[in-house]
Amino acid sequence: MQLDLNLLTALDALLEEGSVAGAAARLHVTAPAMSRSLGRIRRATGDQILVRTGRSMVPTARALAMRAEVHALVQQAHRLLSARQELDLAALERVFTVRWHDSLTAACGTALIAAVHRQAPGVQLRLTAEPGTDTPELRRGEVDLESSSGRSTLSGIRHRLIGRDRLVVAVRPGHPLTEGPLSLERYAAAEHVTVSRRGRLHDPIDDALTTRGRERRVVAAGPTTAFALQLALDSDLVVTLPDAVTRAARDRLGLITLPLPLPSPDIPLYLQWHQRYDDDPAHTWLRDLATETVQALFPPPPASQEALTPGPGSDGYAPEQAQEG
Repeated sequence: MQLDLNLLTALDALLEEGSVAGAAARLHVTAPAMSRSLGRIRRATGDQILVRTGRSMVPTARALAMRAEVHALVQQAHRLLSARQELDLAALERVFTVRWHDSLTAACGTALIAAVHRQAPGVQLRLTAEPGTDTPELRRGEVDLESSSGRSTLSGIRHRLIGRDRLVVAVRPGHPLTEGPLSLERYAAAEHVTVSRRGRLHDPIDDALTTRGRERRVVAAGPTTAFALQLALDSDLVVTLPDAVTRAARDRLGLITLPLPLPSPDIPLYLQWHQRYDDDPAHTWLRDLATETVQALFPPPPASQEALTPGPGSDGYAPEQAQEG
């Protein structure tokens, strides 16, 4: 059976107005056209829908029973097909998956969850760890938003630059490197810990040292920033990592921050999502809220760099990506 769904709109108008002429005026059609629609509705439903009583028309018992449901269906269709839906945060119920590097989650995760819950208490936020390589979850819709130090190589991925970080050196209070200026020689001579989900003991800092005729000894590789910072606190190991996203964690542990005695480029921080969510009001709200939350760590980027564009890049924002590539 083939149904003309336009008949729902006509039926809704007929039941609301209680007359063919009133429904025709409401939908901006002629009275004969509305009369033909009523005839088709009667044939489809097997019910008269409206019957004449004297000089007026009244709905049948079945028409009265279906009036509320018909109206709800028409309103739902309008919302579904509207160019831009109104977002009611108080009524929003949705689960978002945000994949951030552990240092960014530690720095901003609490603030983001608090802001989301305050504005949209029906929203659930799932923060997950980065896998360390380009994965298709963002494209498949399994991840709504992720952090990155580069732009994904996957097609259809949007990105927004929200800040730039720099590398610093963290050591325990009383560490020998805190006595006097930190030279390249003293930095290279120290024992180091790297941050690497894949356990790498070598990264681009070693390459930069090699070009200057220096070599450092990496004693350990830690899987998370929190582990590496705690190890630096409990030993004489030195950890080199991004400044802004680890500042709060370093301060909580009472670590000493020293400038890196090597020239190094800034580390960009991007938020990424799939283009299917470009016009999704709820997703737009989430990424704007995430942007606002994360940018509290950084000076705002130039307006020209905030544009949303697809492009090539890497997997996620992490010290090891600034160092491992």
